[in-house]
Amino acid sequence: MSGYEVAILAGGKGTRLRERAGNVPKPLVPVAGRPLLVHQLELCKAHGLTRVLLLVHHLHEQIETLLGDGSSLEMQIGYQVEAQARGTAGALREALPQMASRFLVMYGDTFVDVDLRRFWHSHERAGAAATLFLHPNDHPEDSDLVELGVGQRVTAIHPYPHDANAVHRNLVNAALYMFERSGLEAFASADAPSDIAKHMFPAMLAAGQTLHGYVSAEYIKDMGTPERLDKVEADLRSGLSDRLSLRARRRAVFLDRDGTINREVGHLRREEDMVLLPGAAAAIRALNRQGVLAVVATNQPVVARGDATPQMLDRIHATLEWQLGREGAYLDALYACPHHPERGHAREVPALKIVCACRKPGTEMVDRACIELSIDRRHSWFVGDTTSDIECGQRSGLRTMLLSSGHGGRDAKFAARADYEAPDLQAAVDWIVHGHGAVARQIAAIVATAVSSRVVLIGGQARSGKSSAAQVLKEALGALGRRAHVIPLDSWLKPADERREGDGVLSRYAAGAAAQTLQSLAASREHVRVALPVYDRVRRTTGQAQLEYGIDADDTLIVEGVPALLIPELLATAGLCLFVHADPAQRAARVEADYRERGVSATEVASTLQARAADEVSVVEASSQLAELVIQSSMPT
Repeated sequence: MSGYEVAILAGGKGTRLRERAGNVPKPLVPVAGRPLLVHQLELCKAHGLTRVLLLVHHLHEQIETLLGDGSSLEMQIGYQVEAQARGTAGALREALPQMASRFLVMYGDTFVDVDLRRFWHSHERAGAAATLFLHPNDHPEDSDLVELGVGQRVTAIHPYPHDANAVHRNLVNAALYMFERSGLEAFASADAPSDIAKHMFPAMLAAGQTLHGYVSAEYIKDMGTPERLDKVEADLRSGLSDRLSLRARRRAVFLDRDGTINREVGHLRREEDMVLLPGAAAAIRALNRQGVLAVVATNQPVVARGDATPQMLDRIHATLEWQLGREGAYLDALYACPHHPERGHAREVPALKIVCACRKPGTEMVDRACIELSIDRRHSWFVGDTTSDIECGQRSGLRTMLLSSGHGGRDAKFAARADYEAPDLQAAVDWIVHGHGAVARQIAAIVATAVSSRVVLIGGQARSGKSSAAQVLKEALGALGRRAHVIPLDSWLKPADERREGDGVLSRYAAGAAAQTLQSLAASREHVRVALPVYDRVRRTTGQAQLEYGIDADDTLIVEGVPALLIPELLATAGLCLFVHADPAQRAARVEADYRERGVSATEVASTLQARAADEVSVVEASSQLAELVIQSSMPT
């Protein structure tokens, strides 16, 4: 044998877990019904690492009795018994003569679901003396944090506790390492107990040794306390470790930064101006807990303009991650484009004043993330507050969500229309994590009928989620090879100055013109191009922007709007009628928020809602009787 490939530090007493596990050594504490050490050994074996040395101390006889020489697991297991505890670095130093020239180190109180071979190969390519597995977590304030420089090289390690004024990037030492054996004994004390993270790594850095940082979102958790053990077992039951693993492509939500996560201040260039938007941390925390990657992709022309240096930008991002961490949330990755194509700024950096592929709506940041993080585009999203974000998301093959926060799409740089809209990040994530799937499951019952229908009508109260339900149906039809087009009846809303409250819901629409156009489209047996005006909710009129459609004879027209089930001529064309119902209190809150966004006074809002209650709500609600399916929604819009 050429030496052990893996060393597992398995000498812990498990004092804090004794109330749960009884008098067993910490590595034998059961996790999901099996000893933790067995989980670790099976992981090693799955990645071709079958020669393992266990560094044992407390109650080591129990471990040896259970595992023996490893033959029952088709592995080779050896033991090094410490007479007295010498710390992790001391134990490792004593084991070095038995180790292979390159080896992996795991801790016996950590649940690991990591592609160990990929980690190993990254270390080989880096040519480093040691590689540290790093990841963001939801409690960076009490974790050892690592700084990385060019080429993922470790430049500093900040052990906790941290100074009250400290701000660091959320890159946590997860206690999984690769080492080159040669010369390693020089960095662990032979006389006094010493620790790998607190003593060995700082000594290696001080001596000019190269330490490599391997950053991954894969699942690795310390389970040394009853609370942490419970968390690991809950994560395993929920499938979180599977969703974060590299065994299959992962879901992600790509996030713009300014106006989406933090307050839009216009070319943010100082860390003091980094202020989280209300609910943003809670939204990102919800993604973390679902195992959905939270990935920022942000244009940062402040670097090209000379308003901030790369070091200042890194400090800004450290502040962002630190603020999120204080609220139990973290970003799995952050990509920033420093370029800007327009010249003429006083302090600009000429080398960065270029047309690049990474500046949104370019897709290079998304493309890189999809490769580096193994992301499944089909089930991933882009959420932002500008049309650049939406254009980038659509070019990248992602579902898109436009927020009302920040610019709220008013930049109007691109004609792209988002698949969905939401008032803020928290509402967007709630829809992505819960609402979208809930509506998709309901719609599944009628997809077979919809796929053979030329016209599908979707009615419901204002702000109940009709447009979102229509988009979900469009996606479901697309999965079956049927092209569909969502046509909003809001394109025929009359300007505010042509309406009178109290005259009824149909009086607010050019219902005859809508019916005539849609009947013509439904009857057409050839390709038709049509452009419809976009209703501007803020100005309460149709603007110059248009929705353009290229409709074929066998496409489905999904017509959605408040009066969709109230216009007889439309009903005559429909192959399927749906109605969207939302919780009245939630719907009322969305209506009020919508009016506030338009700048309508509280008095006018109250008056309008009272009028709508009298001439619209009951009429629209009654039209649900015509629907083959009533969808219960929890919609962002």
